[in-house]
Amino acid sequence: MATSEDFAVTTITSIDTTTDFYYESDECDKTSLIESGAIFIPAFFSIVVILSLFGNILVIVILVKYENLKSITNTFILNLAVSDLFFTAGLPFWAYDHMHGWIFGLYPCKIVSFVFYLGFYSSGFLLILMTAHRYIAVMNPLSDIVSTKGFYSVLASVVIWGLSVLVTSPAFIFTKVDQNHCVFENSNWNLWAIYQQNALFILNSVVFIFCYSQIICRLLRPTAQRRKSKTLKLIFALVAVFFVGWAPYNIVIFLKSFSFWPQPPADSADVVRSCEMTKRLDYAFYISRLFAFSHCCLNPVFYVFLGVKFKNHLKKMLKSWGHNNNSSIPNRQSRLTIISVTSGEELSM
Repeated sequence: MATSEDFAVTTITSIDTTTDFYYESDECDKTSLIESGAIFIPAFFSIVVILSLFGNILVIVILVKYENLKSITNTFILNLAVSDLFFTAGLPFWAYDHMHGWIFGLYPCKIVSFVFYLGFYSSGFLLILMTAHRYIAVMNPLSDIVSTKGFYSVLASVVIWGLSVLVTSPAFIFTKVDQNHCVFENSNWNLWAIYQQNALFILNSVVFIFCYSQIICRLLRPTAQRRKSKTLKLIFALVAVFFVGWAPYNIVIFLKSFSFWPQPPADSADVVRSCEMTKRLDYAFYISRLFAFSHCCLNPVFYVFLGVKFKNHLKKMLKSWGHNNNSSIPNRQSRLTIISVTSGEELSM
């Protein structure tokens, strides 16, 4: 996730003597950077928003129509779709802010920031739990956790959203409209947002690497079914998309965080070098952000639509729409799978 400050197109650098932090000035001309992003970035975000709305709303509709929402598997998927929609809701506002500045006032700034970060953090926490649930389903398929439903599914949802609201609350409290952009109040909160995002990425990475490496080792055993190659391909695709999307972005925002720390006085040569470095970093930020933010429209594909049962639900729904026949509704299933636990062909969500 980007900080609110990151969405403002900055032209660093000069020193504010009251705080000793670098702030905007006209000494670093970023006209070409702004012009190159003014059309492409909003256009890309528009595509992501459309795909995310379509995919995640479709997931919710199919879950409600065909699946048992009391199972923890379906609870995770439903919550992930909702969190991706929260995340998506902020993208049009940030795209407009990038082109024209923030014109919606203070409280919309706070609300959009809160909803945006709520979608980001809840999605991150859910991916951790879903990955751990897959791991348990494969390593210990008879565990009670695998088939948990009812009260515990509701409890898991309450804990996830409660933690997400707690972590996200500073985005509502400490944002403001400054220089026609929706930003955090000061550099300290920018640093808080960046390092908190980095921490969540590291936690996700550790869980991904540990759980999926153990799952792969289990699937590579001689007793695994012959169709395990499809499972392995899906796992590698999941991990690759996650790291390609989020690793460069987190590296870039970590490097950008150095500009929010106190800086020594700089001569003209240092200012020029700093300007060039900042330009390159901003280009890297805009590109890596595009990959990272597209994750909200890829989640439905990798975590839902590759499941055999879910694809069958989708076919039946499309067929019923095509024939205007809504009288035949399949029985609700208690579980949604992507790769079978017992055969090694499908992994439990």
